[in-house]
Amino acid sequence: MNTIDPNTHLTIGALIFPDMDQCDFTGPFEALSRVPNSTFLTIAKDTGPVRDLRGLRILPDLSIADAPQLDVLLVPGGHGQEALMHDEAILGFIRKQASHARYVFSVCTGALLCGAAGLLEGKRATTHWTAMDVLPYYGATPVNERVVIDGAMISAGGVTAGIDGSLVVVSLLRGVTVAEELQLYMAYDPQTPFTAGSPATAPVHVLIAVTERAEAITKQRMETGQRYRTRQHP
Repeated sequence: MNTIDPNTHLTIGALIFPDMDQCDFTGPFEALSRVPNSTFLTIAKDTGPVRDLRGLRILPDLSIADAPQLDVLLVPGGHGQEALMHDEAILGFIRKQASHARYVFSVCTGALLCGAAGLLEGKRATTHWTAMDVLPYYGATPVNERVVIDGAMISAGGVTAGIDGSLVVVSLLRGVTVAEELQLYMAYDPQTPFTAGSPATAPVHVLIAVTERAEAITKQRMETGQRYRTRQHP
């Protein structure tokens, strides 16, 4: 694995937005903010407090207009992602950062934002299981894995998969040993109390209930993806 010279300072940043799922951001933050010789920045459309899907408020460091070029851009997901799928200020920011970043790292439905910015065409990618069927509208090949690397694009599946993805990113930046040290510090040793963590293992009644709960946002995401594909391939 060709990691980056440890003497090279890295700038890592996360895009945050209203109604995101904070764990898509805070899970990876736990590891990425501890990358040796790096600075972590929290970036939003403006510098006002950002309220996540469940009401947690986060104060960004910078606006997208003032953000420097990043080595790694983290793009989380959550229901609020859908409101940004036509926001050219946000999509332009993602595209601009991606043009020079070492890696773009999406978590959950942050992959759809990356898709709307044109970053998934011809790429393998993953996202939250409820949105996997949306990925092809953005030119991506869906892969049912927790973390998928395709060139400079790294995508993680739903919510907690962002922790796995962040450790993979750390390993690419500073090597496996540093990633392992951070994993140990975080005591990240999942031994889940139930087996309902994926559609493949969840009891049928649980899968039905969660699928129905997500039906409205899933329908919106499919319609947005269909419109995007139509514009790109009329």
